[in-house]
Amino acid sequence: MIDELKQKLAEVVISLQQSAILPEDFSPRFTVERTRDPAHGDLATNLALVSAKQAGKPPRDVATLIAEQLRDVDFIKEMNIAGPGFINFFLSEGSTTAIIKTALEQEDAFGSTDLGQQQKVIVEFVSANPTGPLHVGHGRGAAYGASLSNLLRTAGWDVHREYYVNDAGRQMHILTTSIWLRYLEQNQIAITFPTNGYRGDYIIDIAKQLVAEYGAELVHSTDEVFADLPADGDVEGGDKELHIDALIERAKSLLGNTHYQALFQFGLVAIRDEMKEDLCEFGVEFERWYSEQSLLDSGAIQDSIERLQAADYIYEDKGALWFKSTEFGDDKDRVVVRDNGQTTYFASDIAYHMDKLDRGFTKIINIFGADHHGYVARVKASMQALGADPSQLHVPLVQFAILYRGGEKVQMSTRSGSFVTLRELREEVGNDACRFFYVMRKAEQHMDFDLDLAKSQSNENPMYYIQYAHARIASLFRRLSDAGYTWDKELGLASLGKLTTDHEIALIKRISAYPDLIKSAAKQLEPHSIAHYLRDLANEFHSYYNAQKLILDDNDVRNARFCLAKATQQTLMNGLAILGVSAPEEM
Repeated sequence: MIDELKQKLAEVVISLQQSAILPEDFSPRFTVERTRDPAHGDLATNLALVSAKQAGKPPRDVATLIAEQLRDVDFIKEMNIAGPGFINFFLSEGSTTAIIKTALEQEDAFGSTDLGQQQKVIVEFVSANPTGPLHVGHGRGAAYGASLSNLLRTAGWDVHREYYVNDAGRQMHILTTSIWLRYLEQNQIAITFPTNGYRGDYIIDIAKQLVAEYGAELVHSTDEVFADLPADGDVEGGDKELHIDALIERAKSLLGNTHYQALFQFGLVAIRDEMKEDLCEFGVEFERWYSEQSLLDSGAIQDSIERLQAADYIYEDKGALWFKSTEFGDDKDRVVVRDNGQTTYFASDIAYHMDKLDRGFTKIINIFGADHHGYVARVKASMQALGADPSQLHVPLVQFAILYRGGEKVQMSTRSGSFVTLRELREEVGNDACRFFYVMRKAEQHMDFDLDLAKSQSNENPMYYIQYAHARIASLFRRLSDAGYTWDKELGLASLGKLTTDHEIALIKRISAYPDLIKSAAKQLEPHSIAHYLRDLANEFHSYYNAQKLILDDNDVRNARFCLAKATQQTLMNGLAILGVSAPEEM
């Protein structure tokens, strides 16, 4: 209904221009919003306020002119002018209850819109380094990205979900060396594990698989491995970075390229497949797992650097190549090729985004952790330097969720191995609670994950409260059958005018808000607003259920009320589906 009123108001603007009340070249940016207080009507607009200066009249006078031209609009029952010039609209009963028929006819498609006009959008999310299991911090990005993808698809975008696998950087070599050292331990070789290595039982598990695959074929003695290495960081005068880098080079030397690369792939595949399994079980899937290494192998990184060089955005300093990102608003220039000839992670990212553009995506969404805030400016700078529109890139920053168990914060560190995995969290509270609680707050907001609340079956648990509303409606239909009645949908739709109680009107208006909510949530990239809406809708239904008798002898009223209940259930189901949460029939 918001779109219909906006269209009528746009027609009023044209009429006022034709009457010379408004200039012909004036294009007012006005809003139409749902009112918070039912006493103020259903919808309100600020058109008079934003047009008053151009009209040369007080806003209330302009509001009067606008209202006069809307007197015969069939879906408007009443209007009033409030405050400095807002116009409040009360909608006709027929236009309000029509949403029930729409919901019942469209079913799973209710709320869908063509806002995106099937434009191609790529949503890159999670993209955690394949150096260890996904932990509870990654879970929030996974839930947000999956829900956002569902939301955008519902709003009419052609959505492609992608996981960028960082399989070409230094961390992967640290992982490979860590696995090899644990493999040596499994073969009774005495080692001193490096301070900067990856710890945790998952490394030992992979090492055991390596033993089963290779036996003692990759074994070298303690002296061969550690002779003449720089001291580790836990030794006075030592350096943990130099130590681990020396260990990596020693592993490459002793194993040789063939065996080292085999070990590298062994660890990568083991962890990546574990991630895929975890995410799949979490209801999160991707159209593509995109390898960073493929950018190197294909020459895409070199190609992007050469394109920047041709545009005079690359310069050399002290043996390194630098991108002139300050020319595009970044706080400093960025290295793309180090003095040792190795390309940087940022160089890979430039090539990756160039590839996204070349694949025809008109909207690029990167879901980053909050610690990547400083990375946004340089990525946009590289896009602009390559001739793209940086406004195509949208980067929601997701705060990590902080897990509390028994009132105590759980510390997490992938390197030390002291963390709670996403799998452990799912096993403890269930997929539904994880998906819902992760998106309950705006992505940029700090989040404390309350395990006790997530597991509770009470009205204080918003997910349980919403699911219970859906199950309660399913139970109503079972009880209707037990009482000897059948739901006559057509009779109910013909009798919607009998839904006149305050609770019924409130519930109908809440359902009416759903299609507009989908549009606004998609525009703002905010699936959390769906969670809030569903809580409000569930509250409206529970209040209605407690106040009104739905199974009664009056055929017209009973069937109309069951139409309203079914429309509520459909809306709950559709909203929960966007969030990746189930809609149970029984609880």
